[in-house]
Amino acid sequence: MRRTDLALEAREIIEGKEEISGVILEEENKYGNLVKVTKMKIESNHGSQIMGKPKGVYITIESKEERKEPLLKAIVEQIKKIVEDKGIKKILVVGLGNREITPDALGPWVIDQLFVTRHLIKEFGQEFQKKYNIHDISAIAPGVMAQTGIESGEIIGGIIKKLDIDGIIAIDALAARKVQRLYKTIQITDTGISPGAGVGNNRKVLNKENLGVEVIAIGIPTVVDAETIVEDRVESSLLKAGFSQKEVDIFINQMVHGEDRNMFVTGKEVDEKVKNLSEILAEAINISFVKAFTNLS
Repeated sequence: MRRTDLALEAREIIEGKEEISGVILEEENKYGNLVKVTKMKIESNHGSQIMGKPKGVYITIESKEERKEPLLKAIVEQIKKIVEDKGIKKILVVGLGNREITPDALGPWVIDQLFVTRHLIKEFGQEFQKKYNIHDISAIAPGVMAQTGIESGEIIGGIIKKLDIDGIIAIDALAARKVQRLYKTIQITDTGISPGAGVGNNRKVLNKENLGVEVIAIGIPTVVDAETIVEDRVESSLLKAGFSQKEVDIFINQMVHGEDRNMFVTGKEVDEKVKNLSEILAEAINISFVKAFTNLS
């Protein structure tokens, strides 16, 4: 399967080739048809195996126009719903990635803009928390293993034990299959995340099984695998020329030998896009958990 972190794209690759039992897809256009929300549930082991994704819920938010308010509302709605469904109260927000490399800096840049509350609740007590209707929010950007020598999972695991955290929101940059989805698609899932997976540098998976608490992952694609771009263009051209899908698949498998793997492409506007998206995600999290930020009309 061609590399993508988006469950929706994984489904699109398979679509038309075979039906997938145990995979349920629901689509809805919202906020004046400006945002498309797709909810995918992988409920069976068969569906998980075919999709190459763990069982769970995958929510994809796609912005049809570059307008902040509809996108922000959609993100807030989905974050609040999934956190409420999981019963998470004490939240650690984790910004994964390397802040020195812009396409990988989404997570740390979001952390820089969060309104954390744990220290306030600790100082002023439960009455303060109830009065201002705030969640217990702490945050960390653990860096990458090349910088720290420590697995992100090891750092996060230690914090969970020390602070008695009952839920994680992990934010990371993803890899997409289609260039058109760069910076325009947001994926929210309750299955956790593998740091570095988007660029083929998988670390220990951050999920409930490994950490003992609920893990909600929020990601936005900022890169596309160069090999995937080439394969898609070749496939499209050969199909238009009259070759069968089987013939195209055989040709592509013979063409790809792996010498050019691990090369990724991003857009020339990556600096501005990642900055804007980090601001939107941070604002969405602030609005979701701190009443003072809830000013959406």
